[in-house]
Amino acid sequence: MSILRVDGLASGYGQIPILADITFQVGDGEFVGILGHNGMGKSTLLKTLIGEIVPTSGHIFIAGREVTKLRPTFRARAGVGYVPQGRRIFPALTVRENLRMGAIGANQPQSTIDEVLTELPRLVPILDRAGGVLSGGEQQILALGRALCGRPKLLLLDEPTEGIQPSIRDEIVESLLALRPKRGLSLVVVEQNLEFIRELSDRILIIQKGRIIDEISPDRVMSPEVVAQLVGMSA
Repeated sequence: MSILRVDGLASGYGQIPILADITFQVGDGEFVGILGHNGMGKSTLLKTLIGEIVPTSGHIFIAGREVTKLRPTFRARAGVGYVPQGRRIFPALTVRENLRMGAIGANQPQSTIDEVLTELPRLVPILDRAGGVLSGGEQQILALGRALCGRPKLLLLDEPTEGIQPSIRDEIVESLLALRPKRGLSLVVVEQNLEFIRELSDRILIIQKGRIIDEISPDRVMSPEVVAQLVGMSA
């Protein structure tokens, strides 16, 4: 069964079209990467999937239920988690309070916070620190933890390695791969770091000018022809 099905999706900003005829599926427990240059529609796609942007046409199904017209809060309660580019943590709130907001937003009990802390132990010693004083890597782990407090079945990640050190990048890969069997987690990740997306993805979609133009296996992402197509991205 597919946790996510997208059929003929189009969206944009006002009168400016960005996405056109996007069609793909994500199976239960599948990790799918999305690659493309800046400005090709990657973040717009995730914002449309989570409900921040209303599509102009097409359909979005989560676990067989159409959510195309539902607001982000209802999509979260339908099992979709989202870590946006830039993280959007609450800088004045503590780590613990940020996690609590994630649980409340998805109508989950506070006990989910303890579960997340066992999965992301880096957060335990900094629970009482304000989000705004954390390093970029700690903020990214916090943003991931906040999303996991909603107990999502489908997680959307937008540029998770942006501005973080390699050790944190590796920690995120390890954590997500461990969560897949434990939680039955599925993933859609937008990323420009080729090594990160290769390690994490079962398959990779290439987006160009708002359309999915190709699908490749992770072992092809570092090939000369793909690197040439994606020149400008970080390896």
